[in-house]
Amino acid sequence: MLLENKVALITGATRGIGKQIALAFAREGAQIAFTGRSLNEHAIATREELTQLGVRVQFYPSNAADFAAAQEVVNQVVKDYGHLDILVNNAGITQDTLLMRMTEQQWDQVIDVNLKSVFNFTHAVTPIMMRQRSGSIISLSSVVGINGNAGQANYAASKAGIIALMKSVAKELGPRGIRANAIAPGYILTDMTEALNEETRNQFVSIIPMRRAGKPEEIAKVALFLASDLSSYVSGQVIQVNGAMA
Repeated sequence: MLLENKVALITGATRGIGKQIALAFAREGAQIAFTGRSLNEHAIATREELTQLGVRVQFYPSNAADFAAAQEVVNQVVKDYGHLDILVNNAGITQDTLLMRMTEQQWDQVIDVNLKSVFNFTHAVTPIMMRQRSGSIISLSSVVGINGNAGQANYAASKAGIIALMKSVAKELGPRGIRANAIAPGYILTDMTEALNEETRNQFVSIIPMRRAGKPEEIAKVALFLASDLSSYVSGQVIQVNGAMA
């Protein structure tokens, strides 16, 4: 049980990659706190699946882009569980369009949900983990945050910002025993990618040397490594999970 007696908070975990991370952590004994915008059917289903694994589970409705709301969630998690050992910043959206057509609102929404949310929750857990002199912070970036992508300037900027933020946090909090890392998934089968048309999906797969899309469970395994003591000397890193996609 790699995460026995650990408490993990995972944002945006009602489905997709976040949900699979929560399930992977729960199977290894972690107590799970997870967030989403509302207690909808996805949140209820995820909570039920986690509960069936025999661990303590609590859902916290929250807008991850709201600074005060993030602080409230973290405070409540510590009140409910007594401590907090792992933070996974997973909440994210896309508003794809060419830069010349992108509105200010499309830019702001993606930056707020994808990047500001990481700041919000990382800022909120920092004093708690500093007092404990331990903790693992994991943030979901993207291959697009490393390489860029036409039609995703806002998304790429937000995901690149996450990488820089985690590297800075790792340097600041390392002396207190806190690790911070980013995961940069490539083309992964999620609701977000399923919304793409078949031609676009096939184009993505054709440029991946492994000739297939990744699965959310494969991202979860890397998150489990970074959350556990298996990665006790890994910090300030970006682990790309992309099937050798350039």
